[in-house]
Amino acid sequence: MIGYLKGTLIEKKPNSVLLDVHGVGYQINIPVSSFYDLPDVGNDLALYIYTHVREDILALYGFRTTREKQLFEKLISVSGIGPKMGIAFLSGMTVSELVPTIQRQDIAKLSTIPGVGRKTAERVVLELREQLPAVLEEVSPQKHPTEKPMREDLISALVNLGYHRNLAERAVKRAMEDMKPDTTFETLLKNSLSVVSSQ
Repeated sequence: MIGYLKGTLIEKKPNSVLLDVHGVGYQINIPVSSFYDLPDVGNDLALYIYTHVREDILALYGFRTTREKQLFEKLISVSGIGPKMGIAFLSGMTVSELVPTIQRQDIAKLSTIPGVGRKTAERVVLELREQLPAVLEEVSPQKHPTEKPMREDLISALVNLGYHRNLAERAVKRAMEDMKPDTTFETLLKNSLSVVSSQ
């Protein structure tokens, strides 16, 4: 099983990266929480890997911190939750938001994550509320400049994460209202997701 990969970042999207490790390109699924902490394309990147193997599939899921990976593994241990749903949870909230939300048994807030229904949220709370650590490690904010227009990229990222386009457009519009010239894509995406979760 692959547990860790380090190589050159070839391509990055909010939900996946392409990593060149000694000439081999690995397509790795990631949560948005890891995307915030990615370097620029062309730089070195190290990820903790969860390898998902079934008869008809071999998929890699990558995380910037061991805490993200540990929480992911806890989530997919819950009955009825697979890797894609685990990624959805970590994309809807950061680790530092998700753990206390589960511990508070906040079903309503968990249910705002795209693809997470009330019954799924209830199962997660029931099975994990006593297992999660109380002390959390914040994901470091990423600060990389970008010059290309970001509105459509942000809307596309939210749609790919499961939000309706109309909702995504409204969230991006609000997130960009007070945008500064040096605001990064990662910051705007995080702000857009905050807008969505507050509605």
